[in-house]
Amino acid sequence: MTAPESETRDPGWLAGRVALVTGASGGIGGSVARRLAAAGAAVALGYGSRGDAAMRIAAQITSAGGRAAALGADLGDPAGPAELAGAAEDTLGPVDVLVSNAGMGGTKPLDEVTAADFDAMIAVNLRAPFLLAQRILPGMADRGFGRILFVSSVAAFTGGIVGPHYAASKAGLNGLTHFLASRYAQAGVTVNGLAPALITETGMLPGDPEELRRQIPVGRLGRPEEVSDLALAMLRNAYLTNQVISLDGGMYPR
Repeated sequence: MTAPESETRDPGWLAGRVALVTGASGGIGGSVARRLAAAGAAVALGYGSRGDAAMRIAAQITSAGGRAAALGADLGDPAGPAELAGAAEDTLGPVDVLVSNAGMGGTKPLDEVTAADFDAMIAVNLRAPFLLAQRILPGMADRGFGRILFVSSVAAFTGGIVGPHYAASKAGLNGLTHFLASRYAQAGVTVNGLAPALITETGMLPGDPEELRRQIPVGRLGRPEEVSDLALAMLRNAYLTNQVISLDGGMYPR
């Protein structure tokens, strides 16, 4: 009798699958991409302005015997998400795993956030994940397997300190998670969110790292590999869906 997927411990559990990771040139995205490749997936690394970093990670994956491609896209453009998904499919095949990690930051108080600031944040942090899911999810459902993980933020729960536009975009992402998960669970597709806070190597720290460290119960900032460790556990578990799990060093118990 074959063990259920969630009970297997084969490091190649994603062999033959294709994963798309956005924001793959950053600390979290790069770490997730490497972990997905180690699990056997062919990985499309989506990037915006940091092509060199994404290409370096893709080269590391291919030199280790995996399949990877670095693909540039402007996720702030309404056409960008579909173009990125199409490029991933053309290069590696149909996408089975989507990790929507790309996001904008930029700390601003309420009175300094313009309508253009708000629209730009929503475009990248919320509209792009929606358009990616809209493009990719039907194929997952048709094939009877899919994993979607949206990288949110604890700001979606607490309001955070980055700005109202950032908190609103991440709260909307959580709502999108719940809408999709409840409608595609029976098609073999899980949809979850991962909400980290204060992670190094992301370019998203809203303040002095030493001052931020003192606010965290575990006494330090989080590391990208800790985020990717939880991300892979969530992606692997076929019984986990419709959840947004925070990873914040104990700052905000839920």
